Amino acid sequence: MLRAAYLFERFPSFGQTFCYREVSELIGQGAEVSIYSIRRPSGEPSQDWNEEIVRRVVYLPDETELLAEITRCTREETLPAAALQAIQEWGRQTDFLRLAQAAYLGPRLRALGIELVHAHFAGMAARTAYWIHEFFGIDYSLTAHANDIFAPRDFVVSLPMLLRGAVAIVTESDFSVEYLRSHFPTEADKVHRVYNGVDLSRFPPAEFASDPPRIISVGRLITKKGFRTLIAACARLRRSGQRFRCEIIGEGPLFGELMAQVAADQLEGEVRLLGPLSQSQIAGRLAAATVFALPCTRDADGGMDNLPTVIMEAMASGLPVISTPLAGIPEMVEPGLTGALVPADDPAALAEAIGKLLGQPEEARRLGARGRERAAEKFSIATNVRALAGILGRR
Repeated sequence: MLRAAYLFERFPSFGQTFCYREVSELIGQGAEVSIYSIRRPSGEPSQDWNEEIVRRVVYLPDETELLAEITRCTREETLPAAALQAIQEWGRQTDFLRLAQAAYLGPRLRALGIELVHAHFAGMAARTAYWIHEFFGIDYSLTAHANDIFAPRDFVVSLPMLLRGAVAIVTESDFSVEYLRSHFPTEADKVHRVYNGVDLSRFPPAEFASDPPRIISVGRLITKKGFRTLIAACARLRRSGQRFRCEIIGEGPLFGELMAQVAADQLEGEVRLLGPLSQSQIAGRLAAATVFALPCTRDADGGMDNLPTVIMEAMASGLPVISTPLAGIPEMVEPGLTGALVPADDPAALAEAIGKLLGQPEEARRLGARGRERAAEKFSIATNVRALAGILGRR
């Protein structure tokens, strides 16, 4: 049975529901999981989290309290020599809080007999886990996702260092497995693919009863999700005489810009930005839709999505999915089988693909039904979490 600590930058988080589902399923399968979060969720929409899981989360102290505690431990020399030396030499250079967090958390993990820390994303939590290992010898593993590997930020504890120190590296698509193995061949044997999972029972099948037909999209309102392209495609659909409604669910820095684009194209009657919704509300919106569209693209710095969980959710709802052939998306969306793939940043191609399915409801049903089957085959939360527990447990 797996026994581990999960360390997050922020937990639970609306934008990272896959993390919550993973922890919840691990606990449901009998794993002993301690949950730690560096930051507290702030300003997030209300969600239907399980209160028993939320109560398990131990939040690290804020900076003032944390540094006071580490100063006391340093003065009393209760930390390992490696920690005392590193903290003194590091001083206040960038990322110094990661060392302090590791020095705070390490003794508590030792007291609990925890021998593995798992972090999601090769970011803040993983860098803290790196120092926990350096100071206390506690192993760490990580799940690498998207921008943290495709466009990593420049820290002293770099991506190569994080991967080299990890006992296991999990990532969520075959694409990112090959990416990591080719870019970091010395760590290749530690890299494993485990798809994010969904619980199909939480997603009622789409009814395809909306009149006019409804396009739906879900995601953080940022460049790489491709919402500008979706709105531009909607403008083309309206000019062609196609009846439809488009709902975009999510929040983010592009909200004002996207609203302005809707107004400029006079799409107020067709396109609605709904803001963030709870997971149960999203499931209901998916069930009421006709087609799911997420035209992912690359950021200016090369960042991109890997395997968007919302596409799995749309497939679990029995919707046909239209997206782009980036990263791991073709591992979910198979043209002619579960949906369609169009070039990124191509409103004309996107409008054509959407219009085709809106005009052929039986084809949309067929693709959606096969998508739901594929979601059950490849993205079962129970199956995938069991595989993850096996990887982490045999480190």
